[in-house]
Amino acid sequence: MLTILGFVMIATFLVLIMMKKMSPIAALVLIPALFCVAVGQGAQLGDYVIEGVGNLAPTAAMLMFAIVYFGVMIDVGLFDPIVRGILRFCKADPLRIVVGTALLAAIVSLDGDGSTTFMITVSAMYPLYKRLKMSLVVLTGIAATANGVMNTLPWGGPTARAATALKLDAGDIFVPMIPALGVGLLFVLVLSYVLGRRERARLGYLTLNEALEPETETVLVKAGGGEGPATGGAGTGADPQAPHQDGAFQGLDPERETLRPKLYWFNAGLTLALLTAMIMELLPIPVLFLLGAALALTVNFPKMAEQKARIAAHADNVLNVSGMVFAAAVFTGVLTGTGMVEHMADWLVGAIPEGMGPHMAIVTGLLSLPLTYFMSNDGFYFGVLPVLAEAGAAHGVSPLEIARASLVGQPLHMSSPLVPAVYVLVGMAKVEFGDHTRFTVKWAALTCLVVLGAGILFGII
Repeated sequence: MLTILGFVMIATFLVLIMMKKMSPIAALVLIPALFCVAVGQGAQLGDYVIEGVGNLAPTAAMLMFAIVYFGVMIDVGLFDPIVRGILRFCKADPLRIVVGTALLAAIVSLDGDGSTTFMITVSAMYPLYKRLKMSLVVLTGIAATANGVMNTLPWGGPTARAATALKLDAGDIFVPMIPALGVGLLFVLVLSYVLGRRERARLGYLTLNEALEPETETVLVKAGGGEGPATGGAGTGADPQAPHQDGAFQGLDPERETLRPKLYWFNAGLTLALLTAMIMELLPIPVLFLLGAALALTVNFPKMAEQKARIAAHADNVLNVSGMVFAAAVFTGVLTGTGMVEHMADWLVGAIPEGMGPHMAIVTGLLSLPLTYFMSNDGFYFGVLPVLAEAGAAHGVSPLEIARASLVGQPLHMSSPLVPAVYVLVGMAKVEFGDHTRFTVKWAALTCLVVLGAGILFGII
């Protein structure tokens, strides 16, 4: 019964947000609360929610102060040279911009933290997408999928969890997977090329000088050579003054009062030091961003009124993202506390035909797609993976193959509603979560299958 209710609860949530019948926050809170009562555990709802909130509180704190930190860095102009450099490299061509998004997300993902990757990628690329009126779900979809492939790095989380759960060396799991993951990353670049060509065909491209002009004077140069007024992408309905109203193009606005050119190298050094400290794990990430945000505000905006203004300017993003994380805590708390996750995993494992035993690595790779989408990485790697490995061992399948196959689902996992970082991505890009899901899931799932196929072809899985 819990198995069926678990699947129904997840399906109800996805359908409602994709059809835009409920906001993600409302759906994350009300649907699990309703199902908790339906399974007869309504009296324990408070305990489940508090436990879920407690587990995600450090993540929420990290996201809150990370948004403030990177928001301040955008305000003071740290990313302006990056944006201008990308624009010159891309020549305001939608195709090159989408490919550049994939490359930037993949490179920044080397720090191992999805939230940081999305903040930096969106900070750099969002002004370009808005300026050229490109579809913003292309931005979020490509960034999430590229980050998902790179999320398999040993310091990114999943590989370390798999190694810990099966008592293996993380290097033995990851290094042989590099060719398959390389194919997956190459596929993301090909996908970005295809989507970029689609955007170019829809919009054409601007010349560099036109891209830097005020929007009211923008002329769109079609790929075929004709000219015409620019048309809105992704249903934005942009107002001519929108770049100044919502900061859409502030990354290239040389006139904004918050610029601090004399402090550029201080801010660059501070950001580099912060990312280095994160990789070296000198302090917990929430603490690092808390200290970084406080220092960035104090140095760049020494007056109290200026600091309050900067915090207020980013309050919307902070509230939206942190609110979404705490709402997700209700969903995960109920899903775990009621035992739905455990029953769903047991049912899926038990549904594997006996004859598939010798192919448990492939089965694990396929199961990693839905399981890591509907479960947290902790739940999958510590709860389900050992069971799959034990079943594989009974048929002579190496735990290393099972562990490698378990990494296949990460490109899809990064767009899961249970991943806090995805709310940073859609929040900063001003994209509805349902729109992001509808666009991204198919491409992310296809990327996972490409990685799995490459692993099988190379004899890794």
